[in-house]
Amino acid sequence: MKPLKAIAFMLIMMMASSCKDAKHQNASETVSEEKTNIKKDKEMKILFVLTSHDQLGDTGKKTGFWVEEFASPYYALLDKGAQITIATPKGGAAPIDPSSDTPDAATDATKRFDHDAEAKTKIANTKVLSDMNPDDFDAVFYPGGHGPLWDLANDSVSIALIEKFNSQDKPIAFVCHAPAALKDVKDAQGNPLVKGKNVTGFTNTEEAAVQLTDVVPFLVEDMLKKNGAVYSKKDDWAPYVLQDGNLITGQNPASSELVAEKLLESLK
Repeated sequence: MKPLKAIAFMLIMMMASSCKDAKHQNASETVSEEKTNIKKDKEMKILFVLTSHDQLGDTGKKTGFWVEEFASPYYALLDKGAQITIATPKGGAAPIDPSSDTPDAATDATKRFDHDAEAKTKIANTKVLSDMNPDDFDAVFYPGGHGPLWDLANDSVSIALIEKFNSQDKPIAFVCHAPAALKDVKDAQGNPLVKGKNVTGFTNTEEAAVQLTDVVPFLVEDMLKKNGAVYSKKDDWAPYVLQDGNLITGQNPASSELVAEKLLESLK
């Protein structure tokens, strides 16, 4: 009988151990599922701010936002799971700079945009900027084009929005002409936000190359320097991006995807 009792005892212990392992496995699976759900729930919400301005000074020509500077960051962020909301000062259709919508200016991102009905619908039906609440977003991104020099540079809603994002220490990103939107933005002490910050933006020589130095209301490079920024640049049209704290700036259209990459890194 003793051997039988011993065997029975061993069987009971094995069954108890098996149940314990099963419970542990179920618990681990539950924790894993919870982590997966948490990861899915924590989605990046990014606000894109585009210009509403479509007149290139007194030239009679059209301007707006530069397609590459929108499309490349848009898809770089969208493909990483970001939820992107697009807003403009006036709402409705955001004007595309005709010069950016040509075969010579085409990139893989702009070609994707050309065949993306959903993205085109978003551009045609942007939200009104004054309806946007920085509390609802993790970051803000400003694509360039010449349009921002006329409206976003002086838009009180945009200025207040950038200041709010900055006070919350959220990433604020700009490329090419978009740093124009920083012209009147202040920090918590009332100083220009870019004062003492390492920044870049469309260069004076790049503006001269497109023959618009005497057309634009101000030059991005000059404005940033005037506001006390530590401005630097690379060769004309070369990709160049700087990050100083939560402020990210790119020099030109070729820098747009790099700005998006810096933005993504900041959100990890």
